[in-house]
Amino acid sequence: MPRTAAFPALSSPVTRVADSDRRRTSASVIMRSVLEHGPVARSTIARLTGLSPASVTDHCARLTGLGLIREAEAPRRSNGVGRPHVPVDLDDSRLVVGGVHVAVPYTTVSLLDLRGRVVARRELRHRSLEPSEVLARAADGLGALLEEAAGCRALGVGVAVGGWVDRDSGTVVEHPLLGWRDVAVRETVGARTGLPVQVDGHARALVNAERLFGRARGSLSVLHLFVGNMVDAAFATHDEVHHGPRSQAGAIAHLPLPGGTEPCDCGRVGCLQVELSERTLCGRARRAGVIDGVNPMRVVAAADAGDPVAARLLRERARMVGRATALLLDVLNPERVVVTEVGVLYREDCLAALRDEVGAGRAAAVSPSSFPGTVLAMAGGAVALDVLYRDPLASSSGPGA
Repeated sequence: MPRTAAFPALSSPVTRVADSDRRRTSASVIMRSVLEHGPVARSTIARLTGLSPASVTDHCARLTGLGLIREAEAPRRSNGVGRPHVPVDLDDSRLVVGGVHVAVPYTTVSLLDLRGRVVARRELRHRSLEPSEVLARAADGLGALLEEAAGCRALGVGVAVGGWVDRDSGTVVEHPLLGWRDVAVRETVGARTGLPVQVDGHARALVNAERLFGRARGSLSVLHLFVGNMVDAAFATHDEVHHGPRSQAGAIAHLPLPGGTEPCDCGRVGCLQVELSERTLCGRARRAGVIDGVNPMRVVAAADAGDPVAARLLRERARMVGRATALLLDVLNPERVVVTEVGVLYREDCLAALRDEVGAGRAAAVSPSSFPGTVLAMAGGAVALDVLYRDPLASSSGPGA
C-alpha cells in the first residue's frame, strides 16, 4: 500500500500574529523591568518576568540597538572571583518624546526623557481658540524645544486634551470650553511635525503617568481625578486604562454633586464640573475681593500669604472634591486614588479636607499628583511614553534613523 504523502507545512497567519504579540509583550515587560529596577542584570530580569535567559538576552540586544537601553557599569566583586553580571539600564541620554497639553487658557509643550522626567517645557498663551492655529503653534513650539535640546531625538509626540477624546482616531470629538468638535489632532500635528502622534484625554494620560512613573506604580487599580477648568476621571486596572466605546469613559462633568448650588448649562444645578471648575473657584475669589483675573494659582498664593478667605475657598473646594472622590470610590473601589487639583497639590489643609470627606477608612488610599509643578507638561508626554512602553520594538528603527 502506498504511503500517504504528508501535507506540506503551512505558515499560519494566526501563528505569525501570536509570535508578533509575544515579542511585543516580552519587550514591553523587559522595558518596564529596566524602568523599575535598573540598573539590573539580565538574569534578574529573567527571574522577575518569567522569560527565559535566552529571550531576555535577545530582547535586550534589540532594545539596545534601538537606543532604548544600554549596558551600565558592572559592579565590582568584593572578592574578585567570578565574572560580574553586566547590568542594563535605560539609555536616557538622547531619546525624548514630545508632549502637548491643550488647556483652556494656554498650551503646554514639553520634552520628556524615557524616565518621564521633563527635560524642557514652554507655555503658549492662546491668541485664539481656532484649532488649526492652536495646534500649529504647539507643533512649532515643540520644534523650537528640539532645536534647543542639542543631541536629542524625538521618538514621537503625545497630545493630551480635556473633554471627549477618541484615542483610536486621534480626534477631539468635543471640548465645550474650547469650542472644538471633531478636530483631527493626530493628523494635524503629525503633518506639521513629521513625527508619529498619539492623542488621548488628559485624565487617562495622567493615570498612565502615575502607573509608569508615579506613586501608583505597582498598584493593581488606580483612579485619577482631574479637576481644572475641565473635570474628568480615568480608571486603570491590571495595567490597562478603561476607554470604553469611542473613548467616552471618564466623562463625569455632569454627575450631581451633593450640596452643589451652581447652575449648569445642561439645565440642572450642582453638576460636578460647574461646581469644581477653576472658573468657578476664581469667580468666587473675585467676588470676595481675593484676586483679579482667572488664574487659580493666585488664590493659592493669597492663601499662602495669610488671606483667610482664600484659604477658606480652597478648603471648601477640596471638601467638594472629596465628596466626588468618595462617590467614585464607592462605584469603582480602586486600590489607589490620585487627585490633580491646585489646592490639594500645594496645601496640606486642602489635602486633609479632601481626606476627611473620603473617610478615615479610605483616606490613606488618596494622594495628590506625583508631578506638582509639571503635571501638564507630563500629561502630553505620558501619552507617547505609554505607547513606547507597551510596544518598544515599534518605537524606531534605531538611533539617528
